[in-house]
Amino acid sequence: MASLPDLPTRGDKRKITNLGRFLREWFKDNRRDFPWREPGTGTYERICVEVLLQRTRAQTVANIYAEFFGRFPDWEEIAQTDELELGEFLKPLGLWRRRGSGLKKLACYAAERHGVFPDTEMDLADVPAVGQYVANAILLFQHGQRKPLLDVNMARLLERCVRPRRLADIRHDPWLQAASSWLVRRGDPIMTNWAALDYSASVCNIARNRCSSCKLRSSCSCLNTNCADAKKFAASRNSPSLSI
Repeated sequence: MASLPDLPTRGDKRKITNLGRFLREWFKDNRRDFPWREPGTGTYERICVEVLLQRTRAQTVANIYAEFFGRFPDWEEIAQTDELELGEFLKPLGLWRRRGSGLKKLACYAAERHGVFPDTEMDLADVPAVGQYVANAILLFQHGQRKPLLDVNMARLLERCVRPRRLADIRHDPWLQAASSWLVRRGDPIMTNWAALDYSASVCNIARNRCSSCKLRSSCSCLNTNCADAKKFAASRNSPSLSI
């Protein structure tokens, strides 16, 4: 069997473009409301939240949002706080020691530079506690670049609707990296990112697939596997769906 190409084909790009268009329309009426998405939310809060969101449910972060940012209104306040005290605020998120240590290092770096981060991936690679995901969040929210917030949820959506990746680590799979970048190529990149994440959480959720109500199901590879919602889908097979 022929090996999968390392970069999106013309057909892949067409599917991804259509997926992005669908997600932005869906998002208008189905978006999740979180405090960091409110108009006027500062760059500090949005970048900090992306650090907190790693390996944590969005609602869990939302639950501590007001208290956390009431206590830590800027990078300087985090930088000046003892790691143990910082960890107390982060305990509800889990991995609080590691999370607190990383956030403290990032805050110290940011505080020394008045909250301004580098605007290239190469330079961000030298910033403490900044991996690929947080780097993309910085480039997206602070520098207005079209970067994907690629996590396992966005990866799952792209793989089901377009094709699977080859490598286990999403950070290093060239096709998935290029596909996620193509997803945010058009439209508002922040809205497209949030739409992909919300659709993954609300409909294309790994724990509770809702295939029978998914308008993307005709193009979804999940339906050829042991999908948890396969019986529901079979019963509603004649209802409208969107082919991308």
